Amino acid sequence: MQGQKIGYVRVSTIEQNTIRQLDGLNLDKVFTDRCSGKDTNRPALTQLIEFVREGDTIYVHSMDRLARNLFDLQKLVHFFNSKKVKVQFVKENMIFSSDTDSPMANFTLAMLGAFAEFERALIRERQKEGIAIARQSNTYKGRKPVFTDEQQAEIKQMVRDRYKVTEIAKKFNVSRATIYNYLD
Repeated sequence: MQGQKIGYVRVSTIEQNTIRQLDGLNLDKVFTDRCSGKDTNRPALTQLIEFVREGDTIYVHSMDRLARNLFDLQKLVHFFNSKKVKVQFVKENMIFSSDTDSPMANFTLAMLGAFAEFERALIRERQKEGIAIARQSNTYKGRKPVFTDEQQAEIKQMVRDRYKVTEIAKKFNVSRATIYNYLD
């Protein structure tokens, strides 16, 4: 059964460019997430899961674009394969399908997924080390403040005037958690 060629693209931030990931592939449909891959709770991934049908092939630039940890990667690939949907990782030049399900294919998926997870852990570790060094030398600036001085004063006044946190958050177009974090 010849199905559709479906692309899945994920970048971590809105500013990042998605063009390079599946460039040159002739796809019937592409699902794009612009959010972290820390878990599988992503809008376009959810749509993809609901959309695919038996015989389809999902094209993903690389394993780390589909999942950041080995457990999620294996779970997603096995889920798609159980629906008789192939998953092709372009960068790794690997295809996983229910037809080719073998101990060697599972081992390869586990090894490459573990390397991707290990690489992500090393990046986080280096980032923490860099921040610690920058803090010691007083060069760490951290994240830019969410609110201007005027907004901070307005928030404090709204709290004194007993506005609900939900109302304050809505006014400044941020989450309640952001307001709570600021107030702490």
